[in-house]
Formats: sequence, C-alpha cells, structure tokens
Amino acid sequence: AEVSISAGKVVVHDLWEAVDPGNIVNPAIVDAQINSAAALGVSQVLLEEVVYQEGQPIARNYDLYPILSPAEMPRVHTRVVESGEKMGGIGEPGLPAVPPAVANAVSTLTGQRIRSMPLSQYTFDS
Repeated sequence: AEVSISAGKVVVHDLWEAVDPGNIVNPAIVDAQINSAAALGVSQVLLEEVVYQEGQPIARNYDLYPILSPAEMPRVHTRVVESGEKMGGIGEPGLPAVPPAVANAVSTLTGQRIRSMPLSQYTFDS
C-alpha cells in the first residue's frame, strides 16, 4: 500500500495485490473482484467501526455503513499469478491483506505502530 497523510488523515493512493485463483477463464472478472475486495478492505481500515447503542449496532443497514466513494478509492494494481492449479475462488482473497498493508504503510510513514481500526480515529502529523 502507498499512503500519505493529508490534514492529519490517511490517504491511500495505490494498492498492489497478487492473487493465485488457479485456472482462470476471464481475467477481467478477477481484476473486478480484487478491486471490489480492495474497496471493502480500505473502507474497513479507514472508516468502519461498529458502534453499539443499548446493545444494538447503530448501522443496521448499508445506508449507515461507511464505505469509500469511487473518488476516494486508491488505484488497485492486480497481478494474477497463474500456477496451473485447479480453478478456485476469487471473491474473498483480495480483502484480508488490505488492512494490515495499509496499517503497516502508515506505521512506516509515521513511525507509530497502529493497534486498532479504523484509522479515522487517529490524527497524524502531516
């Protein structure tokens, strides 16, 4: 992940993801799935926070659940590694590495270890 700090907040500019989905039929679908997973992963690390009120989550539907707008999305660079293995899934593999990649990039940039999400709870020096 390539990040910067602007007005005390984290901005993610680029993400690089390498995936091995096994044998693939349509590379464009793989790229689209990785982009969608990246959107969820970046939203998770920057914005998402489950807030409870009287034991119930406040965001009970997606209209109250924060996710990045297309204008806020970083560029996502997908590299498909073709191992020749049998066809597998591509829906989830692009998401899990995004939050730690962004947190590590922020840590490298600021010298501060990130211990919790979302990063919107922090104010960083520009």
